[in-house]
Amino acid sequence: MKYYDKLIFELSKPGRKGYSLPAGKWTATLSSIPENLLRSEPAPLPEVSEPDVVRHYTNLSGMNFGVDNGFYPLGSCTMKYNPKINEEVASLPGFASVHPLQPESTVQGCLQVYHELEKALSAVTGMATFTFNPFAGAHGELTGLMVMRRYHLDRNDLKRTKVIVPDSAHGTNPASAAVCGLQVVQVKSTPEGLIDVEDLKSRLDDTVAGIMMTNPNTLGLFETEIREIAELVHGCGGLLYYDGANMNPLLGKVRPGDMGFDIMHLNLHKTFSTPHGGGGPGAGPVGVSERLAEYLPDPKVTADADGVYHISCSSHAAGRVSGFMGNFSVLVKALAYIWTLGRENIRMAGPLSVLNANYIKESLKDVYRLPVDRVCKHEFVFDGLADTSTGITALDVAKRLLDYGFHAPTIYFPLLFHQSIMIEPTETESKETLDDFIAVMRKIAEESASDPEILKSAPHNTPVRRPDETLAATKPVLAFNG
Repeated sequence: MKYYDKLIFELSKPGRKGYSLPAGKWTATLSSIPENLLRSEPAPLPEVSEPDVVRHYTNLSGMNFGVDNGFYPLGSCTMKYNPKINEEVASLPGFASVHPLQPESTVQGCLQVYHELEKALSAVTGMATFTFNPFAGAHGELTGLMVMRRYHLDRNDLKRTKVIVPDSAHGTNPASAAVCGLQVVQVKSTPEGLIDVEDLKSRLDDTVAGIMMTNPNTLGLFETEIREIAELVHGCGGLLYYDGANMNPLLGKVRPGDMGFDIMHLNLHKTFSTPHGGGGPGAGPVGVSERLAEYLPDPKVTADADGVYHISCSSHAAGRVSGFMGNFSVLVKALAYIWTLGRENIRMAGPLSVLNANYIKESLKDVYRLPVDRVCKHEFVFDGLADTSTGITALDVAKRLLDYGFHAPTIYFPLLFHQSIMIEPTETESKETLDDFIAVMRKIAEESASDPEILKSAPHNTPVRRPDETLAATKPVLAFNG
């Protein structure tokens, strides 16, 4: 082990310090704290010098993989590059230094950002209006379902407690429905990977609140029967919810509102290039059709005829879902992205992501099993290797990719296939990057036949190799000396 591979607690030496504070500076502060809240002994923190601290965190950051490091083909998550101009815009003092409790008159520019982003997203999606209060896509799903419930309750339609969810859905869909107190009813997929319309018909009645679906679905396939699905669900009095996680390939080409959807959420970190991962901050704005606008959660931003922006509330709103008005800096970055592309260029994002996905799929389908061989949209799913004789799994392929410097794609989802490998390039990746990835995937397929043990023991050069994920989830070690 090299010296700076050690954890910071291992570098600790009694009496070593990396700071210098004036004597007595905090005496008054400490004296104001009730005695029963004060520590009886010092906190067990590492005692290290400033160089030790800087080197520790610098080396630790190098152990992480992100979209700034390399290709990140994570299926269903659209890990596109985050333009640095967006970060600069969000860091401007007028955006970065405001307080959520300032008077409206002092934050008119910030309220205009909300208003302009709402107009842009409404134009792109075909929705009438948006709320930016939810902090993430799953939070947006819950918010959208709250709107759905409030709509039915407001009409005294109390029997509508069921939400239909396709078997190919993102896992958050049934989870969000359950959290919202709704009963989940699953609808099957056809062998072609699309919603089975006949199975759907058998599940529609006056107890259905709505259906949750994404289009294209998690196999990257466009639901060609979407018009009939919309007519069927609306015909029984239900609403259509659009999971916007897969909106990227439709950007500027197809609008959920035009397909018949009544409610949708967007993942700004997916479709609109804001940072993704690390626990946040995120944003999952929810858009609705005109008849549902009054049910969006409070507060909202409105503009009067004089161009003055206000924060308002509605008596029919589905409550509040956040303390203030969402993660503002994320919204600034999304608007910067949209305005940078402009109306003429934003419509190129979808087709380029579709082109990249089909290029990889067609280049690898002879060595990886393609269960649904059709033109895909932004992503596609292999069902493991074509040659399964050596017992190599999707996990083995994913772990071996790490040795070659690529982040692994999504594996074992969707659940429709036993060895799912879900790959999604984005429009921001070059042909050279895709060619390198294709070459490595082919190399791994060759290794699986000639030297399967090298895959089964991979990765070989990462800081962490194959942890026991079940043990880590059920019995996490949260302290160095735990």
